[in-house]
Amino acid sequence: MTDTLSPYMGRFAPSPTGPLHFGSLITAVASFCDAKAHAGQWLVRIEDTDIPRIYPGSEEHILRCIDAFEFEPDAKIIFQRDRLDYYQEILEQLQQLNLTYACQCTRKMLGSNHIYAGTCRELGLAFEHHAIRLKVTNQLICFTDALQGEQCSNLQHDLGDFVLKRRDGIMNYQLAVVVDDAAQGITHVVRGADLLDNTTRQIWLGQCLNYAQPHYMHLPLAMNAQGQKLSKQNLAQALDPQHASQHLQQALKALGQPAVELDRPYRMLQQATAQWDRNLIPQGGRIAGIYQ
Repeated sequence: MTDTLSPYMGRFAPSPTGPLHFGSLITAVASFCDAKAHAGQWLVRIEDTDIPRIYPGSEEHILRCIDAFEFEPDAKIIFQRDRLDYYQEILEQLQQLNLTYACQCTRKMLGSNHIYAGTCRELGLAFEHHAIRLKVTNQLICFTDALQGEQCSNLQHDLGDFVLKRRDGIMNYQLAVVVDDAAQGITHVVRGADLLDNTTRQIWLGQCLNYAQPHYMHLPLAMNAQGQKLSKQNLAQALDPQHASQHLQQALKALGQPAVELDRPYRMLQQATAQWDRNLIPQGGRIAGIYQ
C-alpha cells in the first residue's frame, strides 16, 4: 500500500466510442485501487461529448462492465452529455476574461502544421458558428507525474492556441475533462500514457479558471500483437463481463501487482487494494507482453 493518506478523490472516465477493452480495464483497476489504498473515493464519469464518434451499444457495455467487475463508485455516475450548458457557461466566463477567441480556420487550411500560428487571434470574429480557441502564453508548464517523472511543455512553441469548442458546436475533450474534474473535486488523475501530452494544456486551462491542480499518474499502455496500443481504433476485443474475475487477475498482473485469489470481483478488488503498490507498476510507456 502507498503511504500517503491525504484526501483523495479519483475517477475513471471512459468514452463510449467503443466497448470497454483490456486497456481500459487496466486504467479502471489502477484508478480504483490507488484511490482506495489512499482511503479515498472513486467516481465514474462517461465522457460522451464527441457525439459523432459514439459507438452504438458501447455505453451499455461500459455500464454492464462496471457492474460485473463490482467496482461500486462512491457517487452517481455522471454523463457529460447532460452538462453541455455548464460547459457553455465556462466558455462565456473565459470569453469575458478575454482568454478565448473565435477561429474560422479549417483542418484543410491548417494543413499538416500541428502548431497553430494564431491566425485568427486578432480578427475579432463572432463566436457563433466558429471554433473557440484558448489563448496560450510563452511560458514553461511543468508537472511531476507519479510514474513518468517530470514533464514540461511550452504550449506556445509546442502547440499554439487550442480548441475548446469545435465549429460544429461540440465541446472539446480538453474543456469538459478539466471542468468536470474541478466540479467533482478530483485530486488524483490516473489514466493511460496516451493522454500524457494532453496534461499541460489541461493544467493551463485549469490555471485560467483558478482551479486546483490534480496529481497525475499516467499508466503504461497494453499493446496488441502488432505493437499497437489496445484501443477501439485498433479493434481491441471487448471485455466479457462473464469472465470478470479472470480479467481482473490479468489486469493486476499487467500492473505488476501481487497475485490475488480467484473469487468474486469485489473480494479480489479488496485484496488488490490491501496490497496495492505503485512502485510495482512497470516503468515507461508500454506494458511488456501481449494482451487481448
